[in-house]
Amino acid sequence: MGLVERHGMRQLSTGDMLRAAVKAGTPVGLKAKEVMDRGELVSDDIVSALIDDELASMGPEVGAIFDGYPRTAAQADALDTILAKNGRSLAHVIELDVNEDALVERITGRFSCANCGALYHDTANPPTEAGKCDACGHTEFKRRPDDNEETVRTRMAEYRAKTAPILPGYEARGIVSRIDGMGAIDDVAGAIDAILRS
Repeated sequence: MGLVERHGMRQLSTGDMLRAAVKAGTPVGLKAKEVMDRGELVSDDIVSALIDDELASMGPEVGAIFDGYPRTAAQADALDTILAKNGRSLAHVIELDVNEDALVERITGRFSCANCGALYHDTANPPTEAGKCDACGHTEFKRRPDDNEETVRTRMAEYRAKTAPILPGYEARGIVSRIDGMGAIDDVAGAIDAILRS
């Protein structure tokens, strides 16, 4: 059972929400599709509208874990407005401390079975028999096209330039916790779990 299930929360992943809204043809989704079809980045306003719609649809007893939001000062300001409008507040901001070179190695090495989706890694978790899925025996694998060094380093640079600067505002509220993001998955999840219980 994951963190979301254990705490009765909903994970609000902006990427997933954006894809779902486009597929469903919602007003926000249609706006986003138009922007993406032009090859442009979706604006803060569109992403914030997605978050607002999702929070408005949730019962007040259901908490939310924001994944990939807020990423900019404008999104952080919008989130404060959205939360207040929905009678909510931000309880925790969790920053995962990572080593960039190790993160590149982790991300660029991951792949999955094209048939059943079983997850693997070039060095940390290769299939028992090279070229054959342990779970289903399939011999075709796939990698996400954005799991490459250039993309990872670009994202890290963007984090330092746009997202890290919003942390001092949350620190002033006393809601920031830092976790070693390079630990084992269970250790990282346990550390997050402890923060959410506090």
